[in-house]
Amino acid sequence: MAIRLFGRAHFVDLEEDGNAVTSRQNTSSVVVGITADNYSVCIIDEDESELWRWPISMLNVFRISNMMLGFLDRENDMKIGKVSEFLTAFKMCQSLKPLRPSSPINDNEKVSVFDARTEYASATQYFQFYGYLSQQQNMMQDYVRTSTYQRAIHINAKDFIDKVVLDVGAGSGILSFFAIQSGARHVYAVEASSMAVHCEELVRRNNLLHKITIIAGRVEDITLPEPIDIIISEPMGYMLVNERMLESYIHARKFLKPGGRMFPSRGELHIALFNDEALYIEQSSKANFWCQESFHGVNLSSLRPQALAEIFKQPVVDTWHVNCLMSGSIKWTIDFEKDPESLLHKIHIPFDFQVTKAGHVHGIASWFDVAFIGSTETVWLSTAPTEPLTHWYQVRCLFDRPLMVYAGQIVRGAIKMVANERQSYDVEISAELGQTRVSNTLDLKNPLFRYTGTAVLPPAGCANDSPSDALLQNNGLLSNLATGQMDYAVHNMINGFAGGYCGTHTNTTNPGAPVAETPLAVAAQMVHTQDVNRDIFRILTQSHSQIMQGQNVMQAGQ
Repeated sequence: MAIRLFGRAHFVDLEEDGNAVTSRQNTSSVVVGITADNYSVCIIDEDESELWRWPISMLNVFRISNMMLGFLDRENDMKIGKVSEFLTAFKMCQSLKPLRPSSPINDNEKVSVFDARTEYASATQYFQFYGYLSQQQNMMQDYVRTSTYQRAIHINAKDFIDKVVLDVGAGSGILSFFAIQSGARHVYAVEASSMAVHCEELVRRNNLLHKITIIAGRVEDITLPEPIDIIISEPMGYMLVNERMLESYIHARKFLKPGGRMFPSRGELHIALFNDEALYIEQSSKANFWCQESFHGVNLSSLRPQALAEIFKQPVVDTWHVNCLMSGSIKWTIDFEKDPESLLHKIHIPFDFQVTKAGHVHGIASWFDVAFIGSTETVWLSTAPTEPLTHWYQVRCLFDRPLMVYAGQIVRGAIKMVANERQSYDVEISAELGQTRVSNTLDLKNPLFRYTGTAVLPPAGCANDSPSDALLQNNGLLSNLATGQMDYAVHNMINGFAGGYCGTHTNTTNPGAPVAETPLAVAAQMVHTQDVNRDIFRILTQSHSQIMQGQNVMQAGQ
């Protein structure tokens, strides 16, 4: 396993015997390091052989007493700065290792706000997940997310210049770097996962230790040396509120000066009715395994209802075509600068949706937007289906069965979200039309990740006009092709689609003038095209063939 090295030193074993301390010195120099998983301290000799390894959870870092003094050899390169860096990294690793599950406490002990609302197993899994560099990379490579944050901070540099900033859940520290780029005087980057060690490494390598202070811990448990001018964070989860990080973000306001800002400043959760026959069929068919009446001689069919209920309890995380929507959207709003944490404990969103088209409503679709309200400009980060895709995608919750509706009808219902100790929400959705009612309960902690990376297709049957005719008419082809004539500009455009084909022809009547080609000639050219724009080629080729067949029939009739 890789080891982060902090420099050379001379190693001395100290043994305590009553009031006396004896030492046994290793005359050769050694190298001190911490393993890449932030779990152990290692001592390595000059031959790069590992001499000692201790789990951090089994060690204590202490200052030397009046009976024990330590000295650094002048020839080694583990200077005071290196020692300081090693101790900082060690203490971070130590603070990030949960030694035992939370247990009942005495009346005189203070309960952490985070511990009071969070199951120990969930917290352990959560911080382990965000301690992986691969997960940080996934978020950082979300261009829309990262670039929107950078622009919001840079364009509102007036709010950051010479200001003290708190970065809640700093992760890799990317937002802290953006704040420094915009002129912040100092940033306190708080990170509770082992990513704090990697964050400190980036800060050190970018020579910003004097500007960015890494604090390993949860924002509910830490203290800060000074008040904060502005808080930055990326606390959003699926359906805006998943992971309950928003509560930690709002809790951090206790450090904020009066009139201080928060980036983002406001969040909006949008919901709307949707139709997706393919999704509903896909989910329903997953329980067909349990229809078997003789699986190795065993009748499984009695468990199909339970299997179906389990499948439908999963919110579906993916992206979809906006034409799936059966209504406009409504929004639930939270003001991060003013609203209390308790607003996030129980969320109730009633709705009266006017249906825009006839069909089956299969459930409720959701997405969210957040606003960065600065002194200079307000910048929005949106996960709407009409906007560029982000790593949040969108989320859909299926009803237990479809609801048939017609355009103009009003569907009434509600979505209720109750926070749980697993850092997520229990979701209940319901809708009714007349005497018909549909509903479902879902577990936001256990979503179905359905995204495939393929292009989003419109739902079947949403075309009201012939797409092929519309394409030809827009390009001025339909009437000209029927008469065997083609505009020169259109002819060149088709040649451009055909991978840069440029034929050489001669007009015997008017040398040098362009030749009006027949549909047959155009079709012949298109046979030799490249793979580029293959869909357009196929449409045009089919249209040309149909027109030519029509002309041949007319000629045969004459």
